[in-house]
Amino acid sequence: MEYAPWKHILPRASRFQLLKPPRPALAGFITLVIYVRVTETPRVNRMTLSSMVVSRDWQEISVLECILGGLHMEVSVESEPQRALSRLEKSKIDALIVDCDLNGSGQFFRDLQKETSRANTVPLVIMGNRQGRRGVEESGALFAFEKPISVEQAVHTLSAARNMILDGRLRYHRAGLDVPITVRGSAKNKIIGKLVNLSQGGLQVHVEEKINPSEASRICFELPGTNAAINADIEVAWSDNLGNIGIRFAKMPLQMRQALRLWLAQQYFAN
Repeated sequence: MEYAPWKHILPRASRFQLLKPPRPALAGFITLVIYVRVTETPRVNRMTLSSMVVSRDWQEISVLECILGGLHMEVSVESEPQRALSRLEKSKIDALIVDCDLNGSGQFFRDLQKETSRANTVPLVIMGNRQGRRGVEESGALFAFEKPISVEQAVHTLSAARNMILDGRLRYHRAGLDVPITVRGSAKNKIIGKLVNLSQGGLQVHVEEKINPSEASRICFELPGTNAAINADIEVAWSDNLGNIGIRFAKMPLQMRQALRLWLAQQYFAN
């Protein structure tokens, strides 16, 4: 039987008396217009890492794109070494993956080493057969794997490169905060201040009361949104007349340090 949508808006007794659809002008019909407001679910913008693959081997490139995408790394591809070098001068690339079997790759490595600051900030991963890799030992590559690409080996190598990048970023990343903090002195006196920013290596605080920076020995505060508290021995790195104090962590339990690193990583990717 053919489906007749108009049956669902007619009285039950009249459904089987219809042989054809009713005319639009039939009396007693009411047209309902329903407006639905669609609200987008808020999205959290997460920072991603960027990578560049310099190769013409499209079969291997497709494998790398899948692996890097799974590691939450954006991928761009350049088939010409000189174009890749030009792009590196204009763009921030976290990880550089070079096919050393590519013509011109040797000169590319030499040109890359001329820019010492750039070579030191871009983890260089080389792929190629064993013969092709022999001449690039001085390229500054931090990681290498061979072609044809073993997915297991490539995942292991690229994960290690990604972890190195993140570790470098998170080590110096400072999270801005506005939470109470307790600074304790050598004479067991304590001063309540405000935490301004926080990193893996230390923090900046602001205090209203005067304190002798040389006497500050311990600090205590809670990480926002968690049940974790940081209670660590400290060293004062600098201070000014406005109550601002720069502090280094001198001693902290391993479990507490790991909790701090995890919290900083969550803040880094959530902002």
